[in-house]
Amino acid sequence: MRITSRARRIVAATAAVATVPLVVAGCSSSNGSGSDSQAITYWLWDSNQQAAYEQCAADFEESSGISVTIEQYGWSDYWQGLTTGFASGTAPDVFADHLSYFPEFVSQGQLLDISDRVSADAVDLAIYQDGLADLWTDQDGGRYGLPKDFDTVATFYNEQLATEGGYTPEQLAALAWNPVDGGTFQRAVAHLTVDRNGVRGDEPGFDKNDVAVYGLALSGNGLNASGQQTWAPYALSNDWYFGDKTPWTSEWNFGDSEFAETLTWYKGLIDAGYMPSVDIALSEQDPLNGYLAGRYAMVTDGSWMASSYLGQDSVPTAVAPTPIGPDGERASVFNGLSDGIWAGTDNPDAAWEWVSYLGSPACQDVVAEAAVVFPAVKTSTEKAEAAFTAKGWDVSAFTVQVADGTTELLPIADHWSDVNDTMTATVEAFLKGVSGSDAFTASNDQINALFR
Repeated sequence: MRITSRARRIVAATAAVATVPLVVAGCSSSNGSGSDSQAITYWLWDSNQQAAYEQCAADFEESSGISVTIEQYGWSDYWQGLTTGFASGTAPDVFADHLSYFPEFVSQGQLLDISDRVSADAVDLAIYQDGLADLWTDQDGGRYGLPKDFDTVATFYNEQLATEGGYTPEQLAALAWNPVDGGTFQRAVAHLTVDRNGVRGDEPGFDKNDVAVYGLALSGNGLNASGQQTWAPYALSNDWYFGDKTPWTSEWNFGDSEFAETLTWYKGLIDAGYMPSVDIALSEQDPLNGYLAGRYAMVTDGSWMASSYLGQDSVPTAVAPTPIGPDGERASVFNGLSDGIWAGTDNPDAAWEWVSYLGSPACQDVVAEAAVVFPAVKTSTEKAEAAFTAKGWDVSAFTVQVADGTTELLPIADHWSDVNDTMTATVEAFLKGVSGSDAFTASNDQINALFR
């Protein structure tokens, strides 16, 4: 294997870059592999998945001489590096893409349209979980990636604290919420909250200003326009959706009464002392460390965090699905990732061969066996569930959303950065008590004006 570090040339300020160069093979393609070079680069941000993709690359190596240098970055450095690479002409040939960035990359012309290659190679898009393949198309029918994995959210909980509070796994899996009194879900959150004198949140004398254990964490990195780990599971189960359609949302619903009443109820958890303040959440960003320190009884988080919560030994942990809402169903944002090809690549044929392999059962089965994420290929998803189970981890709280059809696709739209910035500021200000719910209507009007 060659050892290179192209990343250091691209972003001098990037810290902790992991590079794993691998010589990998390309599967057959109707476009052939007659590019100028048989060397390409591939970027990803999730270090937990790196080993699986190293194995994919090693397996891929056996049938072709295409060389792939794999480079891994942390989340923030990853997107900074891509932006710099696009501008300087040194971006990777292939990279893991996220729906939050996809529309901007399309509008900038940074992604290679693979629709002709998909058709020529007769790629079967039906192998993927329903709806995922369509997320990576533009409004003119261009296609810019093949699905690699998907995620939903659920509630990780401290089994010891739940047992001490009198809750069984079956009870936690059947909780329901409503915006009036919070239902059985709020009662559980209150009861699992304990102040430093040992008084529970639903008992007389509870001190909301001196909490030792919050019943529910507030994720600082979820206070945004998608609300995936924070408010979205509740709003989406309250007869609300982000906008008129997705992909390519053009009319937004942040001003709807269902959204306002959901966020008002959610804020009430903070006001009652059952959930930490926005300032605490933003200082932590990720609530995992607080959970492991015993400060949270429950955390709403994504399936991509399953190994972090379930793979540690300090806190006995299990997972419950998100609560059932007023519309009679539970809900979760359904997010997916893809592998895209940079439009400026000198090696489009080799890049396509790698992308088509990454999107195949051959590679996604390898990813499944690592028990880190849920691959996008349906049969590979089943193998991932089996791999999680083999580790003693019950992750059905995540997959039940897919099985029951209670997922809602993450919105994809032009101006997403503006939408996200506006709603992040609005949600944070509201939850802090700085503004009232009328701010949602004003912000929604501001956002909709971008699309007219």
